[in-house]
Amino acid sequence: MGAVGANLLAVRSHNTALVLDLLRTAGPDGISRLELADRTGLTPQAVSKITARLREPGLVTEAGRRASTGGKPRTVLRLVPEAGHAVGVHLDRDELRVVLVDLTGTVVGERSAPLDLGAGAAVVVEAVAREVEGVVGVAVGQLLGVGVALPGPLDHIHGVLHRVTGFPEWDGFPLRDALGARLGVPVVVDKDTNAAALGLAVGGEGGAFAYLHLGTGLGAGLVIGGGVHRGARTGAGEFGHQVIQLDGPPCDCGNRGCIEALCLAAVGRGDVGEAARVLGAGAANLVGLLDIDLVLLGGRTVTADPEPFVRGVAAVLGERARREGGAGEAAVPVRVASGGARGVAEGAAQLLLGPLFGRADG
Repeated sequence: MGAVGANLLAVRSHNTALVLDLLRTAGPDGISRLELADRTGLTPQAVSKITARLREPGLVTEAGRRASTGGKPRTVLRLVPEAGHAVGVHLDRDELRVVLVDLTGTVVGERSAPLDLGAGAAVVVEAVAREVEGVVGVAVGQLLGVGVALPGPLDHIHGVLHRVTGFPEWDGFPLRDALGARLGVPVVVDKDTNAAALGLAVGGEGGAFAYLHLGTGLGAGLVIGGGVHRGARTGAGEFGHQVIQLDGPPCDCGNRGCIEALCLAAVGRGDVGEAARVLGAGAANLVGLLDIDLVLLGGRTVTADPEPFVRGVAAVLGERARREGGAGEAAVPVRVASGGARGVAEGAAQLLLGPLFGRADG
């Protein structure tokens, strides 16, 4: 698979990440060493050493000179986006989507293929490896690795799957290690909802928000305090399996009356209004528990017909706000998440890019 990003991995440190992030946000216009020192609080000497190290593997280059007040023109540096890449994989129950992104997170390659998550670990790992190799091709620059996002529950730290709803045969499978051995590059595994939430946070969504993903299943990604909230066992955000109807229909997880079962049943019979109402009830629970600022909706079922879902969820949250705070109480806003069909895959790539630029939740 081409060279692993050993040089990229070697430059990771807190101060280097600060400098890299400022270079990334400065864009093609670049930023001077003195500006980097001012913005980071580092000494000019420290900045010079860091940027010298970054120039060795081609991550940073000069972008001309800029006039300064009362002194000689300053050399401006910029990030070289094509010097490194990351791959993001969205492994859904029936589809595989792979994106290749540069250091700025810009998608420079994309592939998708049908997939049966129940076909067995060997078949699925080989399918993922084939699509990753296809999208990487002859990409220039170093490859940081591959981020894989798929339905939970799972162990993000060790890259081990648990009982994926509807696919109990995956319980205990070490996906990270198996795929890493097949590809020969670092692999990070996380839930699809967490990856999407990370991508949204990196893309500029601020505050505390919940990303609700309704596709072949239902889950949530939570961003609190600027970072993805996974919980000690990557269990946070198992949103679809909260029981809201004790005598409700059975769910594949073994419970009855789960939001996922109720919501997908309504979708299956074409009752989008009821599906949105159920989704809104779950969203209201999250708002009440976590006091979040925003609800974002995504997933193929939502993006296929977004308006009734936004309207229905907003109606439930609006009624909750009126009931608890009076007529003047503003409801938590609801809107469709950016990113579309490849939002999860792009977020999965950020699992590799995030730490390079100082995002510990990557």
